[in-house]
Amino acid sequence: MDIEADGLTLHYEVAGPDGAPWVTLSHSIAADLSFWDAQAEALAAGFRVLRYDTRGHGRSGVGRQPYSLDLLARDVVALWDALGIGKSHFVGLSLGGMTGVVLGLDFAPRLDRLVIANARLQADAEFTERWDQRIALAEREGMAPIAEGAVPLWFTGGFISDNPEIIARVRRAIAATPVAGFAGAGRAIRAIDLHRRLAELEAPALFIAGAEDAACPAQGIRADCAATPGAAYVALSPAAHISNLEQPAAFTRAVAEFLAA
Repeated sequence: MDIEADGLTLHYEVAGPDGAPWVTLSHSIAADLSFWDAQAEALAAGFRVLRYDTRGHGRSGVGRQPYSLDLLARDVVALWDALGIGKSHFVGLSLGGMTGVVLGLDFAPRLDRLVIANARLQADAEFTERWDQRIALAEREGMAPIAEGAVPLWFTGGFISDNPEIIARVRRAIAATPVAGFAGAGRAIRAIDLHRRLAELEAPALFIAGAEDAACPAQGIRADCAATPGAAYVALSPAAHISNLEQPAAFTRAVAEFLAA
């Protein structure tokens, strides 16, 4: 299904019983809503599950540039408004987790509980330089080299060797991401500076880390959790950056228990 927001099409899917509490799922950069298949199926037993393609990803339009995390958060609010959702839980991974923090800070009345998974909330010089290099590479050579570099960063070596079909699907999703969408999202996060505002979060929060995540190390996520009043923390292992694909059962269980608390 699609809606029009801010001059572009946002693609989304809804599952679960009418009248159940809403939970919104938001994917990483260079991914799409299919990355939530396992969680959407499980959570739909007790929740009304909304998942969507971030602008510039999947079947959503690219829209205007420049992107910002505020713009991506406003896309979520536009979806909620279109669907008559007054309040929702929110589960975001990586870029989705960053978006969720902005929702929690700037749209607090619309948010119930917040899950922030594998999300870097404070840039340093190395992080910014790495994103500048990725953006330049994508704009110069397309998304194929981005896919090659992402897979060993997103998953542990054992998972890659044991799950060729999943890895092939991930590669296809990355390669199919529009360069403008990838670059726009990359520029939105390259200098992220949200850690300093975590004390302002009002929604109950759960931080999820992958113990083997080199893109977003667990110690940084633990520090974000410590800066957030009343927040909980879970580390999954073995799991790298896309922990909901590498550890689907453990990830879903942690989310379901937190949302039901």
